[in-house]
Amino acid sequence: MHWADVIAKEVAEKNDHPIIATGISPTGILHVGSLREAITGESVRSALKGMGSDVKLIYLIDSFDPLRKRYDFLPEEFEKYVGMPICSIPCPCGKHDNYAHHFIQPFLDVVDSLGVNCEIIWTHELYRDGKFAEMIDQSIKNVDKVESILREVSGRDKKFTPYNPLCEECGRFTDPILETYEFPYVEYQCKCGHHGKADVRKMEGKLPWRLEWPAKWKLFGTAVEPFGKDHAAAGGSYDTGKVIVKEIFGGEAPYPIPYEFVQLKSNGQIVQMHKSTGSAVTGLDAIGMTPPEVLNYLFLRVNPSKAIDFDYGMGILDMEDEYDRMEGLFYNGGATEVEENSVRAYEIAQHNKVPKTMPLQISCRHLVNIVQMADDFNGVLDILKRKEDLSEANDVDLVRLKRRTECVRYWLDGFAPDMVKFSLCKEMPKIDVSDEEKAFFKALSDKMRSIDWNAEAINAAIVEAAAPIGNKAAFKAMYKILINMSKGPRLGPFLESMDPEFVIRRLDKASK
Repeated sequence: MHWADVIAKEVAEKNDHPIIATGISPTGILHVGSLREAITGESVRSALKGMGSDVKLIYLIDSFDPLRKRYDFLPEEFEKYVGMPICSIPCPCGKHDNYAHHFIQPFLDVVDSLGVNCEIIWTHELYRDGKFAEMIDQSIKNVDKVESILREVSGRDKKFTPYNPLCEECGRFTDPILETYEFPYVEYQCKCGHHGKADVRKMEGKLPWRLEWPAKWKLFGTAVEPFGKDHAAAGGSYDTGKVIVKEIFGGEAPYPIPYEFVQLKSNGQIVQMHKSTGSAVTGLDAIGMTPPEVLNYLFLRVNPSKAIDFDYGMGILDMEDEYDRMEGLFYNGGATEVEENSVRAYEIAQHNKVPKTMPLQISCRHLVNIVQMADDFNGVLDILKRKEDLSEANDVDLVRLKRRTECVRYWLDGFAPDMVKFSLCKEMPKIDVSDEEKAFFKALSDKMRSIDWNAEAINAAIVEAAAPIGNKAAFKAMYKILINMSKGPRLGPFLESMDPEFVIRRLDKASK
């Protein structure tokens, strides 16, 4: 049984209307690894929905978190905003409502394109609307008990601040003077010199993470939540949170889904990712180069406890091939016991919207060559129609095919290794051609006029015509006159996708 089904079954037995919560703090650039939490949550939502459960997924944006430092990707002027809530900091590009909106909006666009069915909730609005007021009050009144829980569970043995007022003078979070607390006001003395009071019913301060997380569980009645493995460490924020939510707030901790991190790979090497330093591949890049259903499958094919390698080189094509193979097994059967969970991962990746019949399959690996030969999508269709029967393709098939071509172009433009890139020369390139090569081109032209135009027959004709100069020299010569390179894509399938008359005309010109 797929891991999402296992979790869904256990959750459904205990909850009539389960809430699944996911979230993120948009303090910096959100990399591809940040998608794992949203997709994991959506997978459990889809599994529960498929069982008939009245389930909801919420996505919490921690927009009231402070900017902890000026990251390298920010202008120097942002130094003055350190310590302020990111919902109150200006947008770096000037096109969004604020700093938080700037970094989260592209990510939300990705989440939407992946088909994640969730309700977006901004944390600063929860504070603004007084949703945390009761939990803040309980946290301050029971600060000694909170400190005791933290000491016993995590070994933390120091003074704990249960609430950080927002200074009305400098706009930064500061420490409270708890001895003067009387609901709803917390007195504070800010480092900027200002002395004031914060109203816990308003957006005038926030709970620290160790309290805010369990306060969210209580507020929403969260039944399930995926989160990074760092929070699941012994004595970590989940361990302290499940005690705090019960003993301080009178709630229950959600079913935990701790997940391993995503490792970015390039040329076989691990590339570190963190939103504070930026990333070679952002969430937007990931969906730009990977069809959404394939990206969903990438995260669902393995248990959350296992790391995922996102290889944005040739590994992208391998993953897309695997997805297509699982799709074929889903519709045609024949999966081995080992493959059954991967086939189920394919099904969940469709968010309960699996087509009744198998979609048109044109592999991304095949499209790598075709999109480099065509100017636009219509050109891609023209090339495909030479060998593929597209008469049965419906609108959904064509939308998927177009999305795949767009992903391939995005990948080629910024991430593909040079070995797969080429540009088909529309005219004969200005190159030197030896007499031996001219004779080869003439012999090959004659043979190609009478063969069936398929990769196997084309390869056989090239090998036969190449006898005087050898196969290696012949293939090199063909690449030279077609793409002005010494090597390129597999020659038989490459030529098969071209118009035979174009190839023969090029051979005739090269032979003179």
